[in-house]
Amino acid sequence: MTHHDGRHEIWGDDREEIDASAVVAEFEASTSEAARRWHDHPAFVPIKAIGRFIRQSGKRIAVTVAGFAVLLLGIAGLALPILPGWALIFVGLGILATEYVWARRLLMKAKEMARTAADKTIRRKAARAKNEETRSALDADAG
Repeated sequence: MTHHDGRHEIWGDDREEIDASAVVAEFEASTSEAARRWHDHPAFVPIKAIGRFIRQSGKRIAVTVAGFAVLLLGIAGLALPILPGWALIFVGLGILATEYVWARRLLMKAKEMARTAADKTIRRKAARAKNEETRSALDADAG
């Protein structure tokens, strides 16, 4: 039972089939070439580009997702009494400001507006207290 090339049909009868190390080495070499060709296929270029982008920009992506999540919670907190809206907005902008210049500028502007509002509130309270003192003094003089 031999083939036309002289090899036997029974497994293991031929010397090259008994010593398979050359075949295994050849298979590994062809597999690695096939794997390289698979990765170099043009259809996989966008996937490779996305993977490279995620590896290089992983921190920025995480900061963006976390910052916008906290910012959206802050905006929801303006309508819901359970969440501290303005505090979460400032925290969300602070997170985003670590990676984005626009967020840093917006945070600085928001801090400036908050300081102005706080100063205005303090001045109003002081003016009210002064008016109440004046009224009390006038009422005491009249009475």
